[in-house]
Amino acid sequence: MTPEEYIEERVNFQMDWYERKASHNKNLFIWKEGLTIVFAALIPFFAGLDSDGKILPLTIAVLGVLVTVLTGLASILKLEKKWIEYRTTAEMLKHEKYLFLTNAAPYSDPASSYPNFVSKIESLISKENTTWNNYIKNNNVPPPTSPKP
Repeated sequence: MTPEEYIEERVNFQMDWYERKASHNKNLFIWKEGLTIVFAALIPFFAGLDSDGKILPLTIAVLGVLVTVLTGLASILKLEKKWIEYRTTAEMLKHEKYLFLTNAAPYSDPASSYPNFVSKIESLISKENTTWNNYIKNNNVPPPTSPKP
């Protein structure tokens, strides 16, 4: 496999995958946080309203349940953690790619630059995959969708 093929088929594919997943987890995290804040803020608002009916207490109860569910989902899904880890991996892959393409250290020796580059890229991908495999094993969580090799 040539360096160009490797960059296109492996590095760019992995960078795109991690960037998409980082963006997806960031958006979910921001929405979850925003909804939690809005629902939590509405509880004291509705509690302060005068009502003799059953709708107001039910509304307050539903909002409390929603806040609890969203907080629990955040704990299970680890959206912020995944967002940061995926973004970090994507940026590290990009960093290595540009070092290699510009023949900057540690890729300045033509004889060893490509093998060293492949080794570093595979190490970054493997490290991220190992981190999630360990997390899944330790927490009995079904594995997330992973990028194609």
